[in-house]
Amino acid sequence: MAELEGLEFGKSDFVLLDEVTMEQFMENLKLRFEKGRIYTYIGEVVVSVNPYRQMDIYGKDTVDAYRGRELYENPPHLYAVSDAAYKAMKRRAKDTCIVISGESGAGKTEASKYIMQYIAAITNPSQRAEVESVKNVLLKSNCVLEAFGNAKTNRNDNSSRFGKYMDINFNFNGDPTGGHINNYLLEKSRVVQQHEGERNFHSFYQLLRGGSNEILESFHLQNDPAVYAYTQEGAATTTSNNDRMSHKAVMSALEVIGFSKVEINSIYQILASILLLGNVQFESDGESVQILGLDALNHISELTATDPESVSKSLLYRTVATGGGEVIEKGHTEQQACFGRDAFAKALYERLFGWIVGRINGVIEVKDYNPVLHGKNTVIGVLDIYGFEIFDNNSFEQFCINYCNEKLQQLFIELILRQEQGEYQREGITWQHIDYFNNKIIVDLVEQPHKGILSILDEACLTVGNVTDTVCLDSMDTKLAQHPHYTSRKLSPTDKTMDFQKHFRIRHYAGDVTYSVEGLLDKNKDLLFQDFKRLMYNSANPVLKEMWPDGQLSITEVTKRPLTAATLFKNSIVALVDKLACKEPYYVRCIKPNEMKSPVLFDDARCQHQVAYLGLLENVMVRRAGFAYRQPYARFLQRYKMTCEYTWPNHLMATDREAVEAIVTQHGFQDDVAYGHTKLFVRTPRSLFTLEQERTALIPILVLFLQKVWRGALARKRCRCMRAIYNIMGCYKRYKVKSHFWEVEQRFANARTMADYGKSVEWPTPPAALSQFHNITVMLHRRWWARQIVKNIPPSDMLEVRAKVAALTALSGERKDWGVSRAWERDYLANVRDCPLTNSSFIRLSKELRNKDKYSQVLFSGFCRKVNRFNKSTDRGLLVTDKYVYKLDPKKHYKVLKRLPLDAFTGLSVTSGFDQMVALHTSSQDDVLVCLQRGELCPNQDRVGELVGAMVDHFTRSKRREEISEVASVCS
Repeated sequence: MAELEGLEFGKSDFVLLDEVTMEQFMENLKLRFEKGRIYTYIGEVVVSVNPYRQMDIYGKDTVDAYRGRELYENPPHLYAVSDAAYKAMKRRAKDTCIVISGESGAGKTEASKYIMQYIAAITNPSQRAEVESVKNVLLKSNCVLEAFGNAKTNRNDNSSRFGKYMDINFNFNGDPTGGHINNYLLEKSRVVQQHEGERNFHSFYQLLRGGSNEILESFHLQNDPAVYAYTQEGAATTTSNNDRMSHKAVMSALEVIGFSKVEINSIYQILASILLLGNVQFESDGESVQILGLDALNHISELTATDPESVSKSLLYRTVATGGGEVIEKGHTEQQACFGRDAFAKALYERLFGWIVGRINGVIEVKDYNPVLHGKNTVIGVLDIYGFEIFDNNSFEQFCINYCNEKLQQLFIELILRQEQGEYQREGITWQHIDYFNNKIIVDLVEQPHKGILSILDEACLTVGNVTDTVCLDSMDTKLAQHPHYTSRKLSPTDKTMDFQKHFRIRHYAGDVTYSVEGLLDKNKDLLFQDFKRLMYNSANPVLKEMWPDGQLSITEVTKRPLTAATLFKNSIVALVDKLACKEPYYVRCIKPNEMKSPVLFDDARCQHQVAYLGLLENVMVRRAGFAYRQPYARFLQRYKMTCEYTWPNHLMATDREAVEAIVTQHGFQDDVAYGHTKLFVRTPRSLFTLEQERTALIPILVLFLQKVWRGALARKRCRCMRAIYNIMGCYKRYKVKSHFWEVEQRFANARTMADYGKSVEWPTPPAALSQFHNITVMLHRRWWARQIVKNIPPSDMLEVRAKVAALTALSGERKDWGVSRAWERDYLANVRDCPLTNSSFIRLSKELRNKDKYSQVLFSGFCRKVNRFNKSTDRGLLVTDKYVYKLDPKKHYKVLKRLPLDAFTGLSVTSGFDQMVALHTSSQDDVLVCLQRGELCPNQDRVGELVGAMVDHFTRSKRREEISEVASVCS
């Protein structure tokens, strides 16, 4: 069921009419047309009214709105039936077809183009190049076939003068992989003659009005269609087509499809040859016929790459083989020459059109398709074929066209009306049979063997002797006199709308059509002298030669009599119907609103006639004869289960049918439905409206509920993911930590036995979590390594080692040489070897001071030069103990000149050079500046480092002892 539109637009589905009458049907159709709603459903059939204007309902937004949707989810549209055919093909791997029918000017060609555009838009989302190429060729082929197969008629500016059925092949992904085009009965008589106010095929006018001056000059053409006999009728005719722009579009499309420049040039050379051929005139002197003017003849010869003499001979003579094998030439009369010229022109165009279609098929046909590798190859067929035609003068072409429409109407009756009623029987539904017109009787009138009109025509064509059109009409009158759908003036003498020995009438499903028998047999024979075939086969143009393979037979070769045009057409239509019958059909029924091509005029009588002969009212009656809606139980339950508490969210009943019965009972319309074996049938639309309204009201509530559940599910999923992430991170971190420990353990396993105790071993890079631990470990290893080294040092050397370590800490990087390489004696004044007297004096003083000041250790002693603030210097002795610093006078037996407590010093400063300057800083800012004298035995001795090391080591150890004592006192 289509989505409900506002009441101002009428009913979107004719099945929903309150009463199924012609008046209500027409009222609804007219209302929707006036409101711009050109599409309406009859169930799954789309009724389309030609709007005669551009409508903004085919853009990308509309494509997206219908993509993947069901028919009832959006307003009626061509895209909906296109998507339904595509879904059926893709989901069920079933071949489908879309049959577009209606009379000329109803909009069938435009409908087929929109269907093709929609299928191209919804396929190949991955933009694969090969699929895009196929899509482009399929779309561009429409432009080319329209140019060469369409023409302006009195009813339609772009009327299809041929039938086209296109199969589009799809792979298992639903992407188009190729296709095939079948063309039916090109109206080739239009090449040489058109009705008043009509035009020849578009291609001629596009060449003359859109071709460049250079091209036209090379083809010996002028840009005025009125110059040429075959186009002068339509030269002054107004049309909505822009020939110049169309020519550019066709040239571009030919290149996209894959036509080479040589092939394109050959196509237009043949068109030019046909135009020039129409201007060839003949004259007779009573005995023979000659061609007037040889310029056109020479131009034709040049364009067809043939010999001028051979062209002239083919136009003026006919080569005949006698029974004895003798070959003779028979000259034409002037009338025969004109007939032969026109037949040649028609055949040239027909062969050209067939070659173009074959060339396109060669590009788009699926080659080397392997179902095992690529999956099932499914097909969507699109049928765009000429509509029913009733002209003032109806001839062989209209007869074949209307016969084709009878066959398609028969298929529609078989698949839609008969199947509709057959479904009720299969489902076991009791209902009253609906009568409808079955046009099988008309189809049999045309094609029945031995009795049908086609058989009578073929029999007349095969009969030896002078069988005329009148004789053929008499034969039909004799054999078909009792047929209710056939009549003629002979059988109905009072009917003056027909002429004796000229007209016969068939009562078609679309109306009565009067046909003229003039030229009927000639068109059926479709005679073309063999001379023209041999002429074209011997052309130096390979494209032209390819179009005429039958020209290779010599005149003496016995050939089988070719089938007549009517028989060939009948066989192709029967094959087409068989092809459509094996596919799942979807229908688009096109209606022409008026004869004026007006976007606002709705001709009630004209439209009602089309509705009647298309059987649309019968379709509605059958569709809703007691049951306007039917649906499989599972699908009905899926759509409406939320309206019943016993079926939402899932039912616990034995079958879906019981669940559907619960829904129907709860809403109280059990008297308005019938239960089939597999489907539920709803009698009136009101019951369905009730369900739809309740469903619409429940949808927002369910959406909120589903959103809540879904958001909760997403949140729980995110929570589980985060937990998993943290677990993984934790495990990974533990793994990295353990891996680091294992690596450290492996590298330092033999550190105790190494010569350097593992100092040369490279530490592994730690994970970020162990960076601080790594630093501590490295420090511990260094301390252990230092301990191992220190253990081997004698106790007597420990003071010197500690002092050097302290000096290294204080002076590393600050002073280049600080005496680390030599042995430190500390007490240099007590070890003056060259002056025993001096040595003994200092030793005696040292003992006195030790007893007096109670110091326990001499940190440093040595000669120095004191510098005062006035830059005067004197030799002095320096004694540094663990309690005091003494300034001594070495010349007076080391007399103590000054004594300062060691804790009065706040620091000392040295330079970065090689001098021995030392500044001892006190808290009273009474700094002592001395220059340490170098040792007598080694003049290059540097004692600054030794003094610094001794004092730093002492202060460091003193501070550590104080901290330990503080901690001990706190603990106690």
